[in-house]
Amino acid sequence: MARVFRKMSEDAATTELKPDRQKRQRADERPTPQPRYNVILWNDNDHTYLYVIAMMEELFGHTKEKGYQIAQEVDKQGRAIVLTTTKEHAELKRDQIHAYGKDQLLDSCKGSMSATIEAVPAE
Repeated sequence: MARVFRKMSEDAATTELKPDRQKRQRADERPTPQPRYNVILWNDNDHTYLYVIAMMEELFGHTKEKGYQIAQEVDKQGRAIVLTTTKEHAELKRDQIHAYGKDQLLDSCKGSMSATIEAVPAE
């Protein structure tokens, strides 16, 4: 009888430990968030507000109002963050800006605007 009681006690003890162990295991299995990157649009004098607004609508799905705000920020600050996302997506959006083409409203325009990506500092 003592043997049966000991076996039952051992089973009860391991059962009590399992939920806590499972919680720790699930916490360890959670994916770590990917680092975030800003897509930065840089100012130049060869592109109009209309160009920036159209590009923001087409490439980023921003509204005309948001595109206008970005155009103003680029004009006044020299740069604007147009998107914060994963590194791969930021690289894609940077490349799309570079491939967008020249501003048809300015004869002096030689090509697309410049963009870079930068890591968002960890908090």
